[in-house]
Amino acid sequence: MKIIDSWMNPTRMLWASVVVALVTIGLKTGAWWLTDSVGLLSDAMESLVNLASAIFGLMMVTIAARPADEAHPYGHHKAEYFSSGFEGILIGVAALGIIWVAVHRLFDPQPIEQVGWGLALSVGSSALNGLLAWLMFRAARQHRSLALEADARHLVTDVWTSAGVVVGIALVSMTGWLWLDAAVAIGVALNILKEGWSLIWRSSQGLMDEALEPEILADVQKVLDGFAHQRGETAIIRFDHLNTRKAGQRRFVDVHMHMPASWTLGRAAALRGSVEQALMSEVPGLRASIQLLPSDVEAHFDDPRDLK
Repeated sequence: MKIIDSWMNPTRMLWASVVVALVTIGLKTGAWWLTDSVGLLSDAMESLVNLASAIFGLMMVTIAARPADEAHPYGHHKAEYFSSGFEGILIGVAALGIIWVAVHRLFDPQPIEQVGWGLALSVGSSALNGLLAWLMFRAARQHRSLALEADARHLVTDVWTSAGVVVGIALVSMTGWLWLDAAVAIGVALNILKEGWSLIWRSSQGLMDEALEPEILADVQKVLDGFAHQRGETAIIRFDHLNTRKAGQRRFVDVHMHMPASWTLGRAAALRGSVEQALMSEVPGLRASIQLLPSDVEAHFDDPRDLK
């Protein structure tokens, strides 16, 4: 399993998503052509979005992997947020297109042909998407990749879309209520629209330097508490002004460390190095920046005079 995990880096997984999207487009388009079901048409349209999203995600992951340079000293990690936002927009556009087609079919229902073959092709494509989504979620957790997570969530939405379409077509076949085909397509589109909004929201939060997750922040605080030292009522080593943010796969921590003014610069720097190393060992992908201050000196932020 470790060999498989090491192989599943973001680039390879997004290439796999491109290939699977091409296969599922073929399967779902064939299902729509055989049945003339607007529900299966909506399913095929979402697979086209899958393809575009995977290609754009691949581009953004490639950019995010670039090392820091003079123009981007903190790296290119935020490029993944553009992938998530773009995918959310595409999902929304696809959902609106599905609703447009489905509403017309709702008032002009058409018979569904060759239901068995159509459902078989749809179920086969859903199985492919479900397997790929499971692998992508695993890789996204390992590499802390928002682009992979966004693509995986979209694939899960696709699976639920296909499931809803299959149920709808089965009901149409059993009841003869042709309008159910269009109604299911509209319901599927509304669910897709909700998922698209979720991806856009997460992308916007990442671009605005969202703080670290509470569980990660607790790990950071635990490390700092381990280095803090107090003698009686006097704090010998203390930390304050802790600020955190995340950018793609990277996490950043800024904090002030106070210590006696009588310490030599070498002793203070050695302790700071130990704290930074402990933080980066506790939280993978973390970059820590620690400012040294004497115990009796306080730093002030957000002074209104600084904004003038």
